[in-house]
Amino acid sequence: MYSNLSKSYLSVFPPFSVDQILKMNDTKEPKTTTTTTPHVVKEELVAAGKWLKLEKTTYVDPAGSTRTWETVKRTTRGTSTETDGVGIIALLKRTLHKDCVVMVKQFRPPLGCHTLEFPAGLIDEGESAAVAALRELKEETGYKGEVVGVTPVTCLDPGLSNCTTNIVMVNINGDEMENISPTQQLGDGEFVEVLLLPVDEFQTKIDELLKKEKIIVDSKVYIFAMGIVQAFFKPRELPVLKQ
Repeated sequence: MYSNLSKSYLSVFPPFSVDQILKMNDTKEPKTTTTTTPHVVKEELVAAGKWLKLEKTTYVDPAGSTRTWETVKRTTRGTSTETDGVGIIALLKRTLHKDCVVMVKQFRPPLGCHTLEFPAGLIDEGESAAVAALRELKEETGYKGEVVGVTPVTCLDPGLSNCTTNIVMVNINGDEMENISPTQQLGDGEFVEVLLLPVDEFQTKIDELLKKEKIIVDSKVYIFAMGIVQAFFKPRELPVLKQ
């Protein structure tokens, strides 16, 4: 029986030579991709001004290759903070009025035109983001507010610069005496126009402003406007409901 079984087995599975068996066992290991943790090697100063500097950044990419990048940095960042400045989303609440977002309009030389932005400014040495936000809000708009939230450190234009910011949420009691007729405290060379845009018409009012004049909207502002529309007016809208 064994002999017949062996013959049958060998007819289907013929014997292999030693060389064939070695070749079968000589399987190649799967290729592995070597990755490197990207990191900065050095930063070399190219040019510097009062507020900004340009550096050549040498870094190693994930594939292990050494590359260079042109990086813009502020010269004003304090030693006690990792954040350059603050952006302020200030909500003005008044009796018998719609809640409004406090905005600023100003001429920006790099763009050659006016921009629509949140009040903002640099953090002074030793300041927290909350303290800086209330100071900048008072200076640019005249309003006194209360901080109700601060974001983590966020980047602004990471492909160009290492500039970072904290977005600070502020509520303003518009019924308080000093907020009924707020007075700006602008520095020399600062020209800021304050605009109050109703929360429930925020994106609409921005779009109307864009049609009236040459103005560029800060990306953070427009994203915030789009978020308001989605959050308040389309909370349960599903794609299937649009058909």
